[in-house]
Amino acid sequence: MKDPAREIEKLRDELRRHERLYYVLDQSEITDAEYDALMRQLRDLEARHPELAAPDSPTSEWAASRGKGSSKSSTALPC
Repeated sequence: MKDPAREIEKLRDELRRHERLYYVLDQSEITDAEYDALMRQLRDLEARHPELAAPDSPTSEWAASRGKGSSKSSTALPC
């Protein structure tokens, strides 16, 4: 059986990398569906192992601040 803590950290790192590619660099490497599948895997593991939950997990950040399909620049610049 795989180590859940290791698997969770691997998924968190991968999701953060893809978020940076998508939101910061505008260079997606995976589809929205693939990203969503990774997020579901992480949510499932965190639900099964609540002792491994972390406030900086992409599941917490993603739910609170943005969705994958949201606008990249939602803040208007002052004139």
